[in-house]
Amino acid sequence: MFTKEMITAEEAVRLIKSGDNIYVHTAAATPETLLKSMVGRANELSDVHLYHMHIEGEVQHIQPKYQGIFTDHSFFVGANVRKAVQSGLADYIPIFYSEVPSVLRRRIIPIDIAMVQVSPPDKHGYCSLGVSVEASLAAVQSAKIVIAQINPNMPRTHGDGIIHISMIHAAVWTDEPIHETIPAEPSIEEQLIGKYVASLIEDGATLQTGIGAIPNAVLKCLNHHKKLGVHTEMFSDGVIDLVEKGVITGECKKTHPGKIVSGFTIGTRRLYDFIDDNPLVAMLDIEYVNNTAVIRKNPKVTAVNSALEVDLMGQICADSIGSLQYSGVGGQMDFIRGASLSEGGKPIIALCSTTKNGESKIVNYLKQGADVVTTRAHVHFIVTEYGIAELYAKNLKERARALINIAHPNHREVLYNEAIKVLGRF
Repeated sequence: MFTKEMITAEEAVRLIKSGDNIYVHTAAATPETLLKSMVGRANELSDVHLYHMHIEGEVQHIQPKYQGIFTDHSFFVGANVRKAVQSGLADYIPIFYSEVPSVLRRRIIPIDIAMVQVSPPDKHGYCSLGVSVEASLAAVQSAKIVIAQINPNMPRTHGDGIIHISMIHAAVWTDEPIHETIPAEPSIEEQLIGKYVASLIEDGATLQTGIGAIPNAVLKCLNHHKKLGVHTEMFSDGVIDLVEKGVITGECKKTHPGKIVSGFTIGTRRLYDFIDDNPLVAMLDIEYVNNTAVIRKNPKVTAVNSALEVDLMGQICADSIGSLQYSGVGGQMDFIRGASLSEGGKPIIALCSTTKNGESKIVNYLKQGADVVTTRAHVHFIVTEYGIAELYAKNLKERARALINIAHPNHREVLYNEAIKVLGRF
């Protein structure tokens, strides 16, 4: 049995020096104990930079009183850092998820310390990055120092996220639940969207879906499908029922046939127990998972992604509300392009037709300052609760007509009248 001396979190974070760049493990694997202990040293540190995809839990280091001590840099903006980014207390780095590991390995962003959360070592001394391999594997491989929370609640997963205890410079034992997210219950509108999206998914398709009410609604509508596969950036609880019912088998996939491929997961304990020591699930480096050349090899790749706004030309704003940063580029373009190049593939953007305030999400023009994540040339299908708009190889007038037809009825006349000023009558 391989062992390593355990130290306290307070002792471990003493390895952090002023000026260090720290990478923080992602999502449900966020090492909250280490982050809190790091903040406890705030009066001894300055100019410490933290890099991460979205993280969960309490993030004390972004509080205004720690300006100049800790600077947060998100590759994807989660809810807990959103206000800080929008107010200038934290920063956002726009980048495709598929490129983050390379940025770390090539030391374009040099990482001094990787703070991760792993499973206990097995009898051979190997720990698992568990629920999140994504770019954290690259951070561990390129960091000068690795500080790890070793947690028996972290599932051991198969794939790329296996690291030997000898790679860990400071180990802290914690026995606490990892972060859970309860799947959102779809609204009536989201249920309708789920049915429309499910109608586009063919038997034998390879799925990419995310987390949230609309992906959950889609998965709930697939009970009668056959031979589905999964190759996705991340997944949640919704896939488990489909595996147990024999809907998801992966038998038609060309890469990793029979396996669910993902970069990270976030959900409930049921999900974490499902992936624990499960050879059906391959947790892999996000540079590989989100590689368009890999994605396209699978048949009928059906990528389901979301948007905040869509203009009548088909431009997709998925990460900002005007100039206010809301989330991130993520892997949307990786999978939109991969699906479009896959034989029989279908890239899909799914969204409710209006905001909670009743504003149309289908607009003549994106808000001033809004970011285009997916260009109009990449878009194939847009789905709302009012139907499906197929935009691929359609001219501008055809696109506008199709999108107006799936906008909320209260907004269609305004959209049409504004559109004819630009396009003429159609």
